[in-house]
Amino acid sequence: MEATKKKRKLTRMRWPDYIIYTVLVLFAIITFYLLWYVIIGSFSNGQEYASGGVFVWAKGFTLANYEVIFQDTQFWTAFRNTVVRTAVGVVCELLFTALVAYGMTSKHLRCKKAYYWIFLFTMFFSGGIVPMYLVLRIIGLYDTFWVYILPSMFSVYNMIIISNFYKGIPYSLYEAAELDGAGELRIWALIYMPLSKPVLATVALWVAVDHWNSYMGTMLYTQAGEWTITLQYYLKHLINNASGASSGSEYSDLVTAKTISYAGIIVALIPIMCFYPFIQKHFTKGIMIGSLKG
Repeated sequence: MEATKKKRKLTRMRWPDYIIYTVLVLFAIITFYLLWYVIIGSFSNGQEYASGGVFVWAKGFTLANYEVIFQDTQFWTAFRNTVVRTAVGVVCELLFTALVAYGMTSKHLRCKKAYYWIFLFTMFFSGGIVPMYLVLRIIGLYDTFWVYILPSMFSVYNMIIISNFYKGIPYSLYEAAELDGAGELRIWALIYMPLSKPVLATVALWVAVDHWNSYMGTMLYTQAGEWTITLQYYLKHLINNASGASSGSEYSDLVTAKTISYAGIIVALIPIMCFYPFIQKHFTKGIMIGSLKG
């Protein structure tokens, strides 16, 4: 009886809890409505949308906005490049960052504290855009696909998260593998990596979203050619110049710059929204364990 009463007291809602839940519900409603507004705008007739009155449902339902985008060959080029960039970028950054994290947790690594403080320094201070641009020009990465991959292969923040997770793996597993004659790379690949699926899935989601949503690299370090234009840069260009895409076409009476840009935003959201449910089950566990273990 006493245990039941204590449990009821712990689960009883207090007024601060009501405030927190109210704020969260309002935030969720606002966030959902903003997404919903973009969706109904993408399905609205451009001329009718411009006249106003679009709040809950699409006005003059049409698929013309999506047809304008899908008929643009540059869209498919940008989509292909972004998919390849995200896939290659996630694999490369995850493997390299996890490998560095493994080294930073090793008891055999000399000058570990020095490396740690050097890494930490780069989190707060950087050379800036101009030195980065000059370095990329000198080493031949400017206006190439690899400008998206190689400079972003290592993240200090992600390394700290993964290394903290590695510290929670029993050291006896390392010793047993070492006694069996396994080398460092084999121990990392066959023991540490399989046991780190939650934190790796979490970091993979962060890296994928970062690559998928990035457009600054395209704008600063490429000329947006066939193998360097990305989806987000295409959307930025579309939002700024969508009126030119719609004028003179068969859909000129059905679309506007605004409704075309809405359709482009929705198309860019769909892949990430499809990818997220597969990672969600690992997300909370990975970030909590990776950030708390020391």
